[in-house]
Amino acid sequence: MSRTLVTNARIFTANRPGDGADWAEALVVDGETLAYVGDAESAARAAGADAEVLDLGGRLVMPGFLDVHTHLHMLGDALGRVQLRDAGELGEIQARLRAGRDADPEAARLLGVSWLFDAVPGGAPTRQMIDEVVADVPVYLDANDLHSTWVNTAALAELGITRDTPDPIGGRIGRDADGEPDGMLYETATQYFVWRFLAEQTTDADRDAAVERALDAYLAAGVTGAADMAFGEHELASIERVVARRGGELPFHLVAYWLIDNTGDDAQNLAQVARATELAQRTDAPVRVVGIKLITDGVIDACTAAMKEPYADGSNEEPIWPYARMAPVVAAADAAGLQIALHAIGDLASESALDALEHAAEVNGDRPRRHRIEHLEYAAPGTAERMARLGVTASMQPVHCDPAVMDNWIAQLGDARADRGFAWSEYRDAGALLAFSTDAPTAPHEALANLYIAATRRSALDPSLEALTPQYALPLGEAVGHATRDAAASIREEHVRGRLAEGLAADFAVLDADPFAEGDAALLRARVIRTVVAGRTAYEA
Repeated sequence: MSRTLVTNARIFTANRPGDGADWAEALVVDGETLAYVGDAESAARAAGADAEVLDLGGRLVMPGFLDVHTHLHMLGDALGRVQLRDAGELGEIQARLRAGRDADPEAARLLGVSWLFDAVPGGAPTRQMIDEVVADVPVYLDANDLHSTWVNTAALAELGITRDTPDPIGGRIGRDADGEPDGMLYETATQYFVWRFLAEQTTDADRDAAVERALDAYLAAGVTGAADMAFGEHELASIERVVARRGGELPFHLVAYWLIDNTGDDAQNLAQVARATELAQRTDAPVRVVGIKLITDGVIDACTAAMKEPYADGSNEEPIWPYARMAPVVAAADAAGLQIALHAIGDLASESALDALEHAAEVNGDRPRRHRIEHLEYAAPGTAERMARLGVTASMQPVHCDPAVMDNWIAQLGDARADRGFAWSEYRDAGALLAFSTDAPTAPHEALANLYIAATRRSALDPSLEALTPQYALPLGEAVGHATRDAAASIREEHVRGRLAEGLAADFAVLDADPFAEGDAALLRARVIRTVVAGRTAYEA
């Protein structure tokens, strides 16, 4: 195969100090890898006289983004639902639901996604609010954070939920003053009742179409790889079908973390770990299972994240995975060589998660490991230092603190804790590995908007808003590194991808604007005009 000379470009390499220069003028692509990165004259010599030439006209090139905390099937599914993230008040939500129903009157049910508590009077959704506009079919609306679902009366009936239905482990059925279900399902109540039911109604064709939508959306955003954080049997089967139809491969790099449910029974929990271990050992799998995922608590917006101190209303919530149940699962996965990703949003949850990881290290002894804590929206002082000492990655999502979606989050804490939310620089300064991702579809999947928030602490949804806790903003180059180089390291692939350096994967994105030269605001108008994965153009605008 002849080489390709990529030239006439401004190339940000995302190298660490000591790994190479920050900037280059040209690349040489040899098959799936980079044969040279550096100045234009030397690149031309390295490419050879018969090389193809890709002249980028002075465009900016960055390493392909790695969304190392996402939900691929959920993202594809969400892209096909009624969109509610920017519906700022109840009337707009209701209008969109009515329009969605009118657009498909034969549909058996109506699905929506990404509504915000801020948009509902008093932050208290009820089934009657949906019934006012759509009562003839079941309506299921996943919240912006995907940790609760708002439904109408018909949906409660379809699910068989009544006043006598008990709450599941780690979840809650919202109830009104008379004890009747009020239309809100929190945490595992969403998983056990809504998601399992809808999964039974979803066809293989639906799942596969969702994957294809997500792949297309990611490639258009300059994303060249991802880590799926909610993988299960349905997701595995769907990826296998998509890969088979695509001739044996996906258009970008994908790894998976097997989602472990807390059943309340240690033996059943450990059986799930055994299944993940079995899949991780497969050499013929279309996607590599690299670890497990545990959702140890909920979210601050719904007051379900496990906190050391109560919320502003005096409430608090116990972890979904108490330490006694979590510790044996974490130890077993660690012994099997799996990576462990622990969702922990509240400070009590992150402390318990680190206790479990430390216990696993004590039980299993010294061995290579790179476990992760996901989100860390509010963590107590000292958490970053402890994570650095234990070698635990801080996996965080700048897009979660877009000021346009933060009013309810701040109000639920109601005190100085809100001033230390999403403290990315604490982890960097402590020496912990910091990896950026989006957690799509709980937030927009676009990489450039994510970088804008990381670099400014301003809103990508409403740029007129003031920056929120701007002391935690990071320089743009550093933010890019966390979304590429460090993201690759978080899945133990820093020697394969994540930087533009000789010998690494030829994965890169070309932009039509240069925020390094034009300022951070250029990220909001920049478009990805080419995405290259393993040396091949996978997307071109």
